[in-house]
Amino acid sequence: MLEGKARVEDTDMPARMQAAATTAASRALDLFDVADCRGIAGHIKTARPLWLSGRSREFDKRYGVGWQCVVGANFGCFFTHTSGTFIYFSLERLSFLLFKAAAAASS
Repeated sequence: MLEGKARVEDTDMPARMQAAATTAASRALDLFDVADCRGIAGHIKTARPLWLSGRSREFDKRYGVGWQCVVGANFGCFFTHTSGTFIYFSLERLSFLLFKAAAAASS
């Protein structure tokens, strides 16, 4: 397991949420082939952190719906996110972008 080896490039997440994100990414790399970026991203959105003792608490359920995850070796992105829900980090040779999409403004 690669836990604790993530290099956070930028974030506005609280420390506990950052730990959940990087742990989920580390577990995903243990479960999926490094070339399966779509599988890795899907796992991060739905992963149960080990410290939850088996309770079903997916990232969407734990922190609310609307999470987006991008995983890859070379990508660019422009997005709007809810404050306190953004992290961009590297683990192994992949980069991870996880954020909660901002709610659309109502007219």
